[in-house]
Amino acid sequence: MTEPLVRLPDGTVKQVSPLTGTTVWTVPGRADRPLPGAPTERRPVDPTEADRLCAFCPGRMSETTPEKARVVCDPEPRVLEHVPPDQLDATVAELRRVPNLFEIVSVDYWRANHGFVVPDDVQARAAAYVADPAGRAHLLRVLRARAVAAGDTADDEQLLAGAVNLFAGSHDVVIARRHLVDGAQFADELAGSGTLTPVEHGRFWDFTVDAVRDLYRAQPGARYVAAFQNWLRPAGASFDHLHKQVVAIDEYGPQVQRERHQLRTDPQVFNHAVLDVAVRHGLVVARNEHAVAIAGVAHRYPALEVYATGTHQLPWEHTDAERRAVSDLVHGLHAAAGVHTPVNEEWHYRPPAASEPVPWRVVVKWRVSTLAGFEGGTKINVNTIDPWTLHDRVVARLRQLRADGAVAPMRLGEECDASAGMLRYAE
Repeated sequence: MTEPLVRLPDGTVKQVSPLTGTTVWTVPGRADRPLPGAPTERRPVDPTEADRLCAFCPGRMSETTPEKARVVCDPEPRVLEHVPPDQLDATVAELRRVPNLFEIVSVDYWRANHGFVVPDDVQARAAAYVADPAGRAHLLRVLRARAVAAGDTADDEQLLAGAVNLFAGSHDVVIARRHLVDGAQFADELAGSGTLTPVEHGRFWDFTVDAVRDLYRAQPGARYVAAFQNWLRPAGASFDHLHKQVVAIDEYGPQVQRERHQLRTDPQVFNHAVLDVAVRHGLVVARNEHAVAIAGVAHRYPALEVYATGTHQLPWEHTDAERRAVSDLVHGLHAAAGVHTPVNEEWHYRPPAASEPVPWRVVVKWRVSTLAGFEGGTKINVNTIDPWTLHDRVVARLRQLRADGAVAPMRLGEECDASAGMLRYAE
């Protein structure tokens, strides 16, 4: 196998991913650029409007679709399902799960291509919501917004006739409560994953795992449920408000198919081609009892990868401690990036129907560069931060955060007892 990571005499770093074949260069003159920071001109926030800054904010809940579930803490956390429209303000929702108003894969897609039939209990829930005056008003508000965006001129009754799709969809959004940190005075004091406490992030994490599992149950045609987080508009977010998305699709996609093919030849490919490379090149960023974080090799953007190190593969099969270990490292990586860095968070795991062993891993990508004509024409990607520089930056920042008590306990850099073959997913 070709060495995936080399530094040339002039300082150019060349990378080739053994998993994807992606080719990446970091050249000295374009390397080590600073991350985005807070704006120089800061806009004060009216405290009375802090909960109404976007459609995901708690003061504008009627602008999102009917809830599937929410997490409340009174004082212990618990999940409430299908909160009725007149009870939306009766509790403080730390997290909400709602259908995406603009689905990637629509209910009509599942009907036409897979013969999907909305279950009776979902039909009944939709009918009850329409029959409730508050529910009818809520549905019309969101359905009209979607119709306007699509240039649809349907009347109210025509819109309500399709309201059941809002209850039967398989593309959900998991929304955190805060838009800004508590007590924020300026509009740039955003509440991101890294500003949560480790406990809050753990709840966010578990609630998302439950959403992924639920979509497999609710959509019989789903072969894979993608889970991801887009943070800030340059990373694809519609709002600068913390949220994740879970989307059921009817195929595995090229990434999963490629990995399955490699795993049939080498079930330990994630050890041999990824973790062992990270250990050999000193790229292990952090470790705790059940997870490890590394600076990724051959990504189009600076990327960090978190792997669950145990034998479980599906996110919901992991124990509470194992899920929390993954959550803690991902939380730390977000905190190290800071709230002004656009970030994509991608979840990867074994599709439930697949037989090949796949570790649960989460990739955190810093969207700090723009792909352009050079990349399109050559398929050589210019990444402005090489893996060693990324490793050093993040470890240094995590040391500060750990000293401040802002992240969960973890071993960092040279403290990590990293060794070849540390992933046990294929046992």
